[in-house]
Amino acid sequence: MAGPQPGQQGISAFYKERVRQTLDATLNLQSFDSQLVERHNKPEVELKTSKELLLTPIVIPKSENEQVLIEPSINSVRLSVKIKQSDDVEKILTKKFTRFLCQRAEQFKILRRKPVEGYDISFLITNVNTEQMYKHKLIDFIITFLDEIDKEINEMKLAVNARARSTAETFIKSF
Repeated sequence: MAGPQPGQQGISAFYKERVRQTLDATLNLQSFDSQLVERHNKPEVELKTSKELLLTPIVIPKSENEQVLIEPSINSVRLSVKIKQSDDVEKILTKKFTRFLCQRAEQFKILRRKPVEGYDISFLITNVNTEQMYKHKLIDFIITFLDEIDKEINEMKLAVNARARSTAETFIKSF
């Protein structure tokens, strides 16, 4: 007989803990000069010039529609997030919200302007980022981001529905 099924909170906590542990393991980055161009230090996860410098990508699913892809390499880690989109309103809100964030990528330092294909938003953490920032703070930021993005989209969806209801009521009163 199987034990009790974990609630949504249990799944969410397990998901965040798996992401936290994986990031903690993969963010041990080091400076690595390019093997092709002298005095260049480019993120290997972006260039993919040498297979031996890339580690196996890790997918951490929360559900079918929500998952995180972590692509580690010797000097960088790319983290891509697929945000839950259960209906058309959530798809539109997610697209607009992630586009808004990506336009301000320079202010976030680790946010990529363009997400990886099939994902909604991507982060690129390089060895320079881990030298300038605390590793545990970077991980906390990512986990907080995963928490807050769902809350933000749900709040926007509620606001859109409330406004639509108010507009419909005003329209019906005119008849």
